[in-house]
Amino acid sequence: MTVVGPFGLSVRDQALEADVQVGLTAVEEGLLEATKSEVAFITEAAQHLVRAGGKRFRPLLVMLAAQFGDPYALGIVPSAVVVELTHLATLYHDDVMDEAEVRRGVDSANTRWGNSVAVLTGDFLFSRASHMLADLGPEAVRIQAEAFERLVTGQILETAGPRDGRDPVEHYLDVLAGKTGSLVAVACRFGAMMSGADETVVDVLTQYGERLGVAFQLADDVLDIASDSRESGKTPGTDLREGIPTLPVLRLRERAERLGLPADVALCELLDSDLAEDARLAEALERLREHPALEQARRDTVRYAEDARSALAPLPECAAKKALTEMCELVVHRAG
Repeated sequence: MTVVGPFGLSVRDQALEADVQVGLTAVEEGLLEATKSEVAFITEAAQHLVRAGGKRFRPLLVMLAAQFGDPYALGIVPSAVVVELTHLATLYHDDVMDEAEVRRGVDSANTRWGNSVAVLTGDFLFSRASHMLADLGPEAVRIQAEAFERLVTGQILETAGPRDGRDPVEHYLDVLAGKTGSLVAVACRFGAMMSGADETVVDVLTQYGERLGVAFQLADDVLDIASDSRESGKTPGTDLREGIPTLPVLRLRERAERLGLPADVALCELLDSDLAEDARLAEALERLREHPALEQARRDTVRYAEDARSALAPLPECAAKKALTEMCELVVHRAG
């Protein structure tokens, strides 16, 4: 059993392991090259999160999806770099919106250099991704543009909240399909498409990617409450402090409205209060960690991961399919 990449996927096939490792190494080199600028300060800011590491979840999916065609095709590594650059750019912007202080175990860019530099650095990464996309052809540009529209729409809908009468949980799951699932789906789609895989295989892997992406974000929701900073690489309770309604909180509110239990109502009131004070945030985290809503969110994560696994059924049995199946298990494991 060999561990491949920071995400921790174990691969039992030596040929697959070699292909993935070579691909991820090339992606890492491509990320460093794509984030260079003639201006030294821009290079420093743009490479801040690249050098901080990360799971490289999306590039890994590109490499695995490419196994269903020619895994050595020229467009595979550049497309993986494009997807990761886009993801990194969103992190710079997210940290500004969330006023996050830590990302991947280091100071966030907005903490180190201020909001303006963080936003502009994210824009710089988007521009570099677009430049690389132009070399991958008009179809790749169109796919990325559609995914980016969905990503931004999901972020806006999250900020706006559900319309009157809309179930908040359903609204939130739609938000995640846009802001997270769309780019993970593109990772799988690019890997398969650039490798020349059959269109039916491309479609299957795209569906898998979107479902896995939602499960991945749901696991992050659980980790924001259940983990410490050493596990998650960011400050626990960041979403709680900013009032972002992640799934455990939505499940709590759903239960409080349905049952009206005093303890649930009191916890909702605590979450609605000012959590800027560390002691109040710590109390909210402690009470949520013991609440059934967190376990419900874990079950939701498992359900989406199982949906992703089921989507793989039409694919032929091979080492890459086994690895993609294990990715579903790893997402669930992250959520505990």
